[in-house]
Amino acid sequence: MGIEITEWDPKRVVATMPVAGNLQPYGLLHGGANATLAETAGSIAAALNAGEDRVALGLELSCTHHRAARSGVVTAVATPLHVGRTTSTFEIVITDDEDRRTCSARLTCVVRDRAPGA
Repeated sequence: MGIEITEWDPKRVVATMPVAGNLQPYGLLHGGANATLAETAGSIAAALNAGEDRVALGLELSCTHHRAARSGVVTAVATPLHVGRTTSTFEIVITDDEDRRTCSARLTCVVRDRAPGA
């Protein structure tokens, strides 16, 4: 996928992904690649917010694809909408090289205690 995390903080996680190598048969960025990028950025944000000895596990991912990307790099920015003791939800905005929104995603994670020995 070629995903790179360029910024990580509990309030903002930024990740990039090249369009090349992640195309569907029509030459457009694959929606599943958008979903992978969104869940990667959102899951890292959820883990950063989970707290020590806790884990964040994906519960639901929703993606709306607004515009096609054909080349370049897309950038995902994940920010918290809700951070609670047992769940957290993040908005992930994906933009193209021209800063146009290509995808809006929302990820909800369940937060649990880490299993002993894990």
